[in-house]
Amino acid sequence: MTFSSQIGRAGNAIILLIVRGLALSKIHPNVLTALGLGINIVAAFLLAKGDFRWAGLVIIGAGLFDMVDGRVARATNQVTRFGGFFDSVLDRYSDLALLIGLLVWYGKINRGSYVVLTAIVMIGTVMVSYTRARSENEIPTCKVGFMERPERVVIFILGALTERMAPCLWVIAVMANLTVMHRMLFTWQETKRLEDAQLRAVPPRAGKASSGR
Repeated sequence: MTFSSQIGRAGNAIILLIVRGLALSKIHPNVLTALGLGINIVAAFLLAKGDFRWAGLVIIGAGLFDMVDGRVARATNQVTRFGGFFDSVLDRYSDLALLIGLLVWYGKINRGSYVVLTAIVMIGTVMVSYTRARSENEIPTCKVGFMERPERVVIFILGALTERMAPCLWVIAVMANLTVMHRMLFTWQETKRLEDAQLRAVPPRAGKASSGR
């Protein structure tokens, strides 16, 4: 067993204990989701003050709620369609709250280029989610692309803890928007494939019967 796998097993064991404790407390999973948003808003205020390292630690705490709310729902048999929807909506608010915190900070210190960079990250963040949601109205699934929310959060935390946010923002900006383009291409290919299959399934029209004389 490798060192990394041991860390993973230990982490899963800790999360399992937390899930069991929360399940016994009978707290509703949607409350955990809302608490995660509240903690991210606190992190956003810290970012707006320039306290990046403290913000990174707070975001890690918020991430704990993101990890356990779904597990608590399954453990307590409270999985609902609305719960999944609610979780997705509040995740978007959390992401945007953190980026607004950065916008405020960079605006305070007159770093216009970083304001633009953060805005591009904000666009990519929203569009990664939107393209998947919109695509899955047309095709069964669209999970392609690397820069989904877990990857973005990890990179963001690394930037905050190391106080090297700009390089991390560049990575998210480029990779998130590449993910959007990948999903657009994938959706085009899949919709074309489905449309071609439908055309092949339509029987050929019978020719006109020749009239006898």
